[in-house]
Amino acid sequence: MPQTVYDWIGLADYCALAAVALFGAYCCLLVWTRVGQKWFKTEEEQDAFLDSIEADLQAGNFEAVEEACEGDPRAVAMLVSLGVQNRHLGYAKVKQLLTERFRRDVLAELENNISWVTTVVKTAPMLGLFGTVTGMIGAFATLASAASVEPTKLAKDINVALYTTAIGLSIAIPLVMALNAVNNRIRHMEELVGSGVTRFLEAFRIGLARREKRSA
Repeated sequence: MPQTVYDWIGLADYCALAAVALFGAYCCLLVWTRVGQKWFKTEEEQDAFLDSIEADLQAGNFEAVEEACEGDPRAVAMLVSLGVQNRHLGYAKVKQLLTERFRRDVLAELENNISWVTTVVKTAPMLGLFGTVTGMIGAFATLASAASVEPTKLAKDINVALYTTAIGLSIAIPLVMALNAVNNRIRHMEELVGSGVTRFLEAFRIGLARREKRSA
């Protein structure tokens, strides 16, 4: 191949690495932001919200609970609203519904974005390795094409070989650390939401029983 072809391949590899780095950083930031939107920042803040609706829940005043949760994008408020809206299903089915909807509506979206970050982590070193192989092929082609080779021409191909590997690793390593931080944040969110839903269901069960008694 002409030497210019190897130059273009090296340039394309640099561009691909840059695009992969930006996409991976965007997906990490997106997941981090979405998790922040889906949970209460502290357990105390979540408890304060549940305290504000617990009396209505236990009294069976589900309409007031639904109003209190209206427009709140956080997972616990959304699940509480979903539970009281489907109170006709009964306690057991509402409990199952909340588990399924939390996994489908909240966790599934986050896991989809995390899978893209994982793909970037795996792709960046491979792109770096591709640049390394291409650079070395270009260097050997330069050696084979002339009896005497200028060191600068050979160094350019070797630079591509080394730089692309280094760039690929420098993309993957921070993203691995960011991915671990995101996964820890999601686990913390799951624990907090789980405790909030458990508390809601206890009050919801009492409210259902009292409402049934009034209806009887």
